Amino acid sequence: MKKFIGILIAATFCLSLAVGTAWAKPQETCPVMGGKINKEVYADYEGKRVYFCCPACIAPFNKEPEKYIQQLEAAGVELDTVPVAAEKTGHEGHNH
Repeated sequence: MKKFIGILIAATFCLSLAVGTAWAKPQETCPVMGGKINKEVYADYEGKRVYFCCPACIAPFNKEPEKYIQQLEAAGVELDTVPVAAEKTGHEGHNH
């Protein structure tokens, strides 16, 4: 019986991991204008990296970052984390 419960717990844990990753998807669209993202154009906020379609979208994002992050996460988007090197330099946004 204990072995069965252990297997059941392990199976439930694995299933929860699989379901969690199945729903998460990478960011593909700009949260401001909805266009295809350019990974060269982004802003970092509280350890999360948000990509945009063009540099003009960074200013609206910076005015209400929580709003845009909540919209992305509600849509099932898993945002990239800020690379360690960028955190150390205090890099906050980048546009070419």
